[in-house]
Amino acid sequence: MTVAKLAFVLCFLAAMAATSAAHDSARHVTGPADNYVYKLAPPGSYRLPVIKPAPGGMVLDQSGARHEMHDLLAGHITFLAFIYTRCGDICPLATLRFAELRDLAGPLADKRLRLITMSFDPDHDSPQAMAEFAKPWREADEQNRTPWLFLTAPGRAAVEPLLAGFGQPLAPTVDKNGEFRPISHLMRVFLIDEKARIRNIYSPDFLDPRLMLNDLLTLAAPDS
Repeated sequence: MTVAKLAFVLCFLAAMAATSAAHDSARHVTGPADNYVYKLAPPGSYRLPVIKPAPGGMVLDQSGARHEMHDLLAGHITFLAFIYTRCGDICPLATLRFAELRDLAGPLADKRLRLITMSFDPDHDSPQAMAEFAKPWREADEQNRTPWLFLTAPGRAAVEPLLAGFGQPLAPTVDKNGEFRPISHLMRVFLIDEKARIRNIYSPDFLDPRLMLNDLLTLAAPDS
């Protein structure tokens, strides 16, 4: 470990000690890591190799404004999850974990951290629908500590290349006579560095806010 990285880890541990009592009294974080047979490695003690570049594409924010995905990723350490608002299965878990990460990080999360919840169902999830979906999660963050974007796409032609580029598979589904049919998909959450490169991919068994925070701080460390 380099001197700079060691100094970063020591500063992190000091900050964590100062804030841990407040977080513990507010909530006890639970997750898959409770069942791991090993302890989580401390931040900065390991590396997260680059997996591949994150794909670009046109997306819409909750006001309907258009953005290039790469522009939203640049300069931030981002956790990105693909969901759809009518999901009653695994999508709510990803959103909950983002909120837990935001609360756990607290003052340790500077503006370099960004959360992105992106719908892969643009036919239903309009910008207005994403704005309504975002309300309770935004209202819970009274101090507005962490930028959390709720995005959709202009249409299926725009979202499908993004899904393919990230490797987020969906099972085809068809609505018949207006009847809603759930969209079958795997839950994957992506950790993306400030140069828009994917550095980790979390399945449900590894989507633990404590692990995510350690990975965040590892990427934020010098020489990461």
